[in-house]
Amino acid sequence: MRLVGPAGEQVGIVRLDDALRLAREADLDLVEVAPMARPPVAKLMDYGKFKYEAAQKARESRRNQTNTVIKEMKLRPKIDSHDYETKKGHVVRFLKAGDKVKITIMFRGREQSRPELGFNLLKKLADDVAEDGFVESAPKQDGRNMLMVLSPTKKKSEARVDAEANKQARMAQRAADAEAERSAEAEHRGAPPGRPTTPQRPGAAATNGPPQ
Repeated sequence: MRLVGPAGEQVGIVRLDDALRLAREADLDLVEVAPMARPPVAKLMDYGKFKYEAAQKARESRRNQTNTVIKEMKLRPKIDSHDYETKKGHVVRFLKAGDKVKITIMFRGREQSRPELGFNLLKKLADDVAEDGFVESAPKQDGRNMLMVLSPTKKKSEARVDAEANKQARMAQRAADAEAERSAEAEHRGAPPGRPTTPQRPGAAATNGPPQ
């Protein structure tokens, strides 16, 4: 077999008995790393440490991995302004979430002879959402459709952090608004802010002094 040393150095072609002896002398393991090679390749290493480092790298890779999601939005070349604004809002929401968006312009009938309508619409949309996304795949004709792909300006991990920060800010603002409303209501009733007033029981007569 071809033996590789612990630092990656080439030891050369040795017999199995000699490789095992070298492993014992170095207090290392003999690990076959390329069994299909001719001759097979083995390496001297600390196999336990090797497995631990490999597991660490795998966990780090999974932690940094982001799932790329491609959303799709379909438009007509002669879409009206209200529908356009609605669909543009959806595209912005997708991009802010860190997802790619495939924009499809669907041509029908005589519209197929006016590809510039689809191109101009896609260019307008790209310009309108430029703050949140950029053109990854330029407009191109695909049969009766015209396609364009937008990518988010922020990574999905960054989008999650921003979304969580915005959520916390909204919760804090709602809590502050509720506290301000309670204080205003208490002040309107003539009670000190933060101290609830004691409701009077229905049917009970008001008294101006201590009970007789």
